[in-house]
Amino acid sequence: MYHGLNMGLGTLSLLSNAKSRSLSPENFNGEKGKGGMATDGTGAQCARELGQGWKISPCVRIEPKQVFDLADIAGPGAIQQIWMTPTGNWRYSILRVYWDGEETPSIEVPIGDFFCMGWGQYAPVNSLPVCVNPGSAFNCYWEMPFRKHCRMTFENIGEEAMVLYYQINYTLTEVSADAAYLHAQWRRSNPLPYKQDHVLVDGIRGKGHYVGTYIAWGVNNTGWWGEGEIKFFLDGDAWPTICGTGTEDYFCGSYNFDRDGKYTEFSTAYAGLPQVIRPDGTYKSQQRFGLYRWHIMDPVRFEKDLKVTIQALGWRSQGRYLPLQDDIASTVFWYQAEPHAVFPTLPEKDYLEVI
Repeated sequence: MYHGLNMGLGTLSLLSNAKSRSLSPENFNGEKGKGGMATDGTGAQCARELGQGWKISPCVRIEPKQVFDLADIAGPGAIQQIWMTPTGNWRYSILRVYWDGEETPSIEVPIGDFFCMGWGQYAPVNSLPVCVNPGSAFNCYWEMPFRKHCRMTFENIGEEAMVLYYQINYTLTEVSADAAYLHAQWRRSNPLPYKQDHVLVDGIRGKGHYVGTYIAWGVNNTGWWGEGEIKFFLDGDAWPTICGTGTEDYFCGSYNFDRDGKYTEFSTAYAGLPQVIRPDGTYKSQQRFGLYRWHIMDPVRFEKDLKVTIQALGWRSQGRYLPLQDDIASTVFWYQAEPHAVFPTLPEKDYLEVI
């Protein structure tokens, strides 16, 4: 029986009837005893003198506009870990996950943003559910239980072919009745309209809990940019039940993330500012930041519906707040019972692009 968070270090020594399986280009279907059997693949030429079993299919090539099926798994079970390293433009590769035969995805996010790499540039991330390691190794440990079926796809919306190495580790096991399904949604305001809040998510319907925020934040003004508050509107709220005190406060920092007059990167189990992209004085003219906050120990519970917004605020003359018009791309994570409300349509490629 899969019990989610109970399957941690405290229960690691306990025996189980769960069955371990893994998907990769060396075993596309995760079948028992069928790994490394390929006779053709992207490594066939390299292994021409060695033959079967010698890394003949280590990765896949995904052509422009192609949708590649990463996973097609009959349940019950749970995705436990995902590792992948994609080439190409990380905003032009879209990860989608469908639970139990649903028609619209519960997860629909550009691959870089899903792994806290929204700017298309590497930065190390060391957190519980997401790790990014050298050179461009994306790792995910979000729990993803499903009862009937899991379908996971990877779409290349770019104009050039790309290469994907990946491995998806999962278990086949009974799932407890109170286990919910992981959802993730991407949105962008570029630029954020003047005096408006960025909507991280809206229209969530059902019972569940909010578990995480990642933002790729591009600043279009000089000066500090993070005075804005995050707000959680729960179950019909006209005014939020949860209201933060500032952007850096929500991401578990303080005082502009400033040490000795400089932004200071950090990456911890539950929160981080792992990426600060500084202007170079010529073509890289804007400051850009990557921030995450995981509500693992403090999930935000909702019974019927949820909306989450964040303000972009700086400072203007005479000690007054300045509503900013920044480039804010957010990815949010939550668990809920199905069915879920249909997501907004993902924008076209040009609006996804990091410029």
